[in-house]
Amino acid sequence: MKPIYLFVLFAVLFSSCQSDDSEVETITVATPVLISKSEFRSSVEVQAPHSIEEAGKIYAYKNYIFINDNFEGIHVIDNTNPQSPQLKFFIKVPGNVDISIKADYLYADSATDLLVFNIGDINNIKLENRVEDVFDEYNYNIPEEASYADFGTFNPEMEVIVGWELTKVKQEVMDERWLFNEVATNSASGDTGQGGSLARFQVVKDKLYTVDLDEMFVFDLSNLSSPTFQNKFYAGFNVETMFYADDYLYLGSSNGMYIYGLGDAANPNYISEFTHWESCDPVVVDGDVAYVTLRGGNMCGVQESALEVIDISDKTNPTLANRYLLENPYGLGIAGNALIVCDGNAGLKMYNRTNPKELSLISKVSGTFAKDVIPLEDKILVTGDSELRQYKLNGDNLQLLSILNY
Repeated sequence: MKPIYLFVLFAVLFSSCQSDDSEVETITVATPVLISKSEFRSSVEVQAPHSIEEAGKIYAYKNYIFINDNFEGIHVIDNTNPQSPQLKFFIKVPGNVDISIKADYLYADSATDLLVFNIGDINNIKLENRVEDVFDEYNYNIPEEASYADFGTFNPEMEVIVGWELTKVKQEVMDERWLFNEVATNSASGDTGQGGSLARFQVVKDKLYTVDLDEMFVFDLSNLSSPTFQNKFYAGFNVETMFYADDYLYLGSSNGMYIYGLGDAANPNYISEFTHWESCDPVVVDGDVAYVTLRGGNMCGVQESALEVIDISDKTNPTLANRYLLENPYGLGIAGNALIVCDGNAGLKMYNRTNPKELSLISKVSGTFAKDVIPLEDKILVTGDSELRQYKLNGDNLQLLSILNY
């Protein structure tokens, strides 16, 4: 997963002297496509269903599945018949990455804003509210192929980045290749659904918790249609995911897992952290055990990938209980005595966890890219880059129910 708000790459020449025979290289420069915030905010609408361009977060609520189309909006899927799911609507929400639902109200980020949709009548979805400029920073989604991002005259108080234009530029080869500078901006109970392990939104009782790269935000949901911003604070370094269990929030970051207590729901308190090597890091928890997948390579850190089992019986001192090597892991989920792991190109893997700290591989589904998973009471939802798969857990096997191609 890319960082929530990205870093600009720029070249720096450490020598003040340049020779006439300097070598020349071609780099890719990204320039933002900008629109005014007023135009950005007026573009939200419910549209007819269409194909999914880049599947992101997944959320299950009642007989419906919601799949985020990264930075574009939310696809609504009617899953009344799991053997034949149907794309029903697309909610256009520019800048959207995450969602959560409580009692027929859907909460979604839209770059700097938090939106509230009433989905009580799924055939008449309405935008009920917008909390403006609550998220100080958002994912600019700078193209990976860009060597340099030129923000030019971008004014984050008045404008929103909705895309990028790439151009090739020739420059002298630099002695020191790349430096990184941060881009600053100024700007479950029964009535909730269930998100995947890559989620950054969590509804707990009458609170909505969200995380970005390093901050946690707390909203009060006493009035479901009109959330109130309550608090924000530094939560950890490069936070990527958030999982709730037993009155604790577990944050997966690129260098560890943070534990926060919810004794004071409006002011989560830091308990401890477990540190690991640099990697992409979702986490799920059951009882006194946390399971964390570490994906190496690319922007995620070191090359090695693994599944870690962490003993959290003492919340103030989490310790490593076991580690299993994987190939390309993403999300994971718990289904009874089974741990379901999405291992990217290596497919879907199921581990027996009768002994929660000693896992054994009992089943594997190859030939599919597995990204995130939601285990439900009667089925298991698995997303990939181009399809949604549904399985029934049948003993030690996953029985395929349906495939919905995007």
